[in-house]
This record gives sequence, structure tokens and C-alpha cells, in this order.
Amino acid sequence: MLRSGLFLFTYVILTIFWGSLGVLFGWLLPFRARFAFIIGAWTAMVLWAFRHLCGVRVEVEGREHIPKTPCLVLARHESTWETLFLQQLFAPQATVIKRELLAIPFFGWAFSLLKPIAIDRRDGRGALKTLIREGKARLEAGVWVVLFPEGTRLAPTTLGAFGRGGPALAIAAKAPVILVAHNAGDRWPARRWRKYSGTLRVRISPPFLAEGESSSAFTQRLEHWLHDAQQSLRPPPSN
Repeated sequence: MLRSGLFLFTYVILTIFWGSLGVLFGWLLPFRARFAFIIGAWTAMVLWAFRHLCGVRVEVEGREHIPKTPCLVLARHESTWETLFLQQLFAPQATVIKRELLAIPFFGWAFSLLKPIAIDRRDGRGALKTLIREGKARLEAGVWVVLFPEGTRLAPTTLGAFGRGGPALAIAAKAPVILVAHNAGDRWPARRWRKYSGTLRVRISPPFLAEGESSSAFTQRLEHWLHDAQQSLRPPPSN
């Protein structure tokens, strides 16, 4: 609990300090340098503090599957940790987020300088059109696009159905899809300040391409891989 409290204090101070620097100076930099300054440096510091203060070891399987050309990344969402780690793994990137997140002091103000794809979830059809239009533009500009296909943070053992957005963007942009599974919710639980030491495991899939199949069939193929990977990262306890 003491380690968790120290990390929380460090995390808040870093976010306020670096978010303020980002708002003040980030706009002066071109996009890629701006991303490295605002997000790259901040996430590196927070992740370093998390590893060392909370005693968490990170193992990543499948780095060799990451293509050199930016593509679409669909990742499991069950913690704050992956939102930071993915910024390090796929940079620079445009993250698909809820529009209201940009109003968060310091974090949201700085994040708005990084060309995220901000959507209004209440407008289902409009949100999908925005995602496809802006997602294609980011991919064509050589920027990774990252979204959470299950739509929201889920409990570690809960599996959610994929939304239409990710597969629809992949098909429209003719872009490969990389899937990322992990067990971050075991170490950095959502909506809880206490963190837990141990090994945090990440698994990256080979690239997936829609091969003339329907959107629903492609979605099922992606969903099947991610759900299988999630379950294998948390094997059932032995008797």
C-alpha cells in the first residue's frame, strides 16, 4: 500500500507538470517531435515509476510481429497501464477516444495537441463515419491508429464483444490489424488506487488482413484471437 501511494503521488505530479509543459511548449513543435515530447517522455517516466515503485515486471511476446509500416492496433482495455504502454510501443499514434476526455485538465489539454480521433459515442453512425474518415487519413500519413474494440474497460476475466469500428476501418483502409492482449488489470486494477507486484504479460498477434470476407466474419476472427489470448494469459488455477 505504501508503494502504491508513492506511485500515485508521483503519477499525479508528473501528469500535472508534464501536461503543463506540453500545453505551453508542445504546439511549437512539429507533430512527431510534439508526440515524443508530450506523450513519449511522460509515459516513459510514468511506466518507469510503476515498474520500480510497484515491483512489476513486464514481459512482451510477439514484438517480431509488429510491421515497420504503421497499421491499425486493436487492444484489450482493462487498466490505465495499457493506455500508457501502447503509446511507447506504437509511436506516433492517433488514439480513438471519447470526446469528453479532451476536457480533463492538464492531460486532456496536452492530448488535444496530438491529433487524437475524438468521437461522440452518442452519435453511433456519425462516430463510425468520423473514425473511418480520420483513421484513413492518419494511416495514410504514416501514423498508427489505436483503439479498444470492446469499447470500454472490462474486468480482468470479462470478455466483451467487438464493436464495428475497428474492423470497418481496417476494411475501408485495406490496413493490417495487430491485436494486443495483456493482463494489466491484475497489476493496475481499474478505478482502484492500489497496485500489485508481479509479472505483467503482453501478447502481440501476427498481422490480420480482411481476405474478401464479410465485416462480421472478419470481426469474429479478430475477436476469437483476442479472447483466446486473454484466457491463455490467465490460465485456470490448478487443483
